[in-house]
Amino acid sequence: MTSSLHETSESPLLRAHGWDPEWHETFTQLADPGTSPARVLRAERGLCEVITAHGPGRVHLLGSPGVGHGLWPTTGDWISMVPATSSTAAHLGSVLPRRTLLARATAGGDSQEQALAANVDTVVVAVSLASPLRHSRTERLLALAWASGATPVVALTKADTHPDPETALEELGPVALGVRVVATSAETEAGVDELRAAISGTVALIGPSGAGKSTLGNRLLGADLLATGEVRAVDGKGRHTTAWRELLPMPDGGVLLDTPGLRSAGVTGSEEGVSDAFSDLEDLAAQCRFSDCAHTTEPGCAVQAAISEGTLTERRLQSYRKLQREAERMAARTDARLRSERLAQMKSMAHQHRAFAKERGLAKNRDRRR
Repeated sequence: MTSSLHETSESPLLRAHGWDPEWHETFTQLADPGTSPARVLRAERGLCEVITAHGPGRVHLLGSPGVGHGLWPTTGDWISMVPATSSTAAHLGSVLPRRTLLARATAGGDSQEQALAANVDTVVVAVSLASPLRHSRTERLLALAWASGATPVVALTKADTHPDPETALEELGPVALGVRVVATSAETEAGVDELRAAISGTVALIGPSGAGKSTLGNRLLGADLLATGEVRAVDGKGRHTTAWRELLPMPDGGVLLDTPGLRSAGVTGSEEGVSDAFSDLEDLAAQCRFSDCAHTTEPGCAVQAAISEGTLTERRLQSYRKLQREAERMAARTDARLRSERLAQMKSMAHQHRAFAKERGLAKNRDRRR
């Protein structure tokens, strides 16, 4: 396995898709003998399209021992793959531990998360300048990006349609604190090189339909590889031209992942993402006279003082509160689900123990009768 794995690690295909010495070490330590590494390019229920050292392939998931406890591979995952034989198709061995995970809360309001992409290094939040800026939506997407563990970047798309992109950059500054914001135009290619310099590794594009993600992605890829669609003039909304998530290598290095437009982007139970997206509010809250300040009418409230001084808007405070409540509810639901699962597991173990004890008692009685 060592010699074969060394040859695999030198594969230009794997390295072009993000394989590095750390993944090599992780695979060596955790993967079963006889398996080989692969990265998931596109994931569907029961089947993954992957890239291996020898080219693209397919990995079957249903019935694979590597699929368990609800952990299904998603686009961007590195996996160990059991090669095909004359009688069996290639199937999943295991999913390697993820470095980062871009996820959103499911629309159903339960405690489940929907994985959007794994092992992402940079999350580019696409914000269209062809329609009025919606700061609350940008804050929500930035909270998802921060929660993933990746580095967020904001790309203001369709800058050629805006009379003054510099004004938009200034307007978004207080919304995207600590985040690189780049004005881009896929039509004129303005800002595309600046964006290339701001991203690295595996790059995920997220944003609503019609934000110009796929068109911008094609400029980063240097070719029209991603499907693009028309945007309705009446409301600036687009159709979902990207129907699934897939990875594509960029010519200057790195891998691009285009995602379908997000109609909803519920924050997960990670409150750190909200805290990072609203670091200014977190800093102000730390200056309040009371540690449990609700930032309403309490004396010595630094947050309300900032609103009075005009350095913080009431809209941003309300956006922070809304996302914080969502994250807290999601965390509470997750804790309740985990407690329920643990209780069910304990009941199952107790049932098995009683059944075993009963069988052992019956066996002893049979021995006595003999």
